[in-house]
Amino acid sequence: MQINKKKWVIVTGANGGIGRALCEEFTNSGHHVLALDLNDVPNNDLVHAVYMSLDLNQYALDQDYAESVNKQLVSTVSSGNLLALVNNAAVQLLENSRTMARSVWDETLRVNLSAPFFLSQAMLPLLEVTYGAIINISSIHASLTKKNFVAYATSKAALSALTRNMAIDLGARIRINAIEPAAIETDMLKAGFKGMDEKYRELESFHPMGRVGTPSEVAKLAVFLASEEAGFIQGACISATGGIHSCLSDPS
Repeated sequence: MQINKKKWVIVTGANGGIGRALCEEFTNSGHHVLALDLNDVPNNDLVHAVYMSLDLNQYALDQDYAESVNKQLVSTVSSGNLLALVNNAAVQLLENSRTMARSVWDETLRVNLSAPFFLSQAMLPLLEVTYGAIINISSIHASLTKKNFVAYATSKAALSALTRNMAIDLGARIRINAIEPAAIETDMLKAGFKGMDEKYRELESFHPMGRVGTPSEVAKLAVFLASEEAGFIQGACISATGGIHSCLSDPS
């Protein structure tokens, strides 16, 4: 008799708005979620099977730390099969090109680009066994951005490029795709517009859909990309922008 093994998914940035939605949607679809975040403890509403603290900045810098983390990850998911890795965690440090400190640039690239690559690289042997999937949460800023987002936008553009290029290396055994959301209704977004209801409504109106996206919409797309139903989607960077990526901004 064949024993059904646990279907594991690893999600970084699990405590954030999109991260929490990812954990919930993957759990609802029958997966065991290994949730990773910088905080020592999970948020109270986080739906997960196992939680681990992970400093992605240190993970990208310190090989000994990374190897220790990798051993813990492999040990945890060894009770089943690793079906997907979702590289969701990111930092958004806003600074102008004229004044940006090296520390801002370096941390952004380490957390948003280097760590997802090295974590993906470490999980490749497990994902190859299951013909699994890697989903990178990129951003509309990969192609369209605004002032003071140079570090963040560059990191997301590179993450989308990484997705396309790794697909060539990985071939048929592992699928890798990215989601490029526009504004998503997270606690962080709402906090940035606290006391500015009119500005928030203006942000919503900029999207042809008349609203910003929800974390669950991003998460459900990630669940689909991890599934067999998305079996021919490889190296894609999928826009989830409510149509704003097609808008021309001009004075008219």
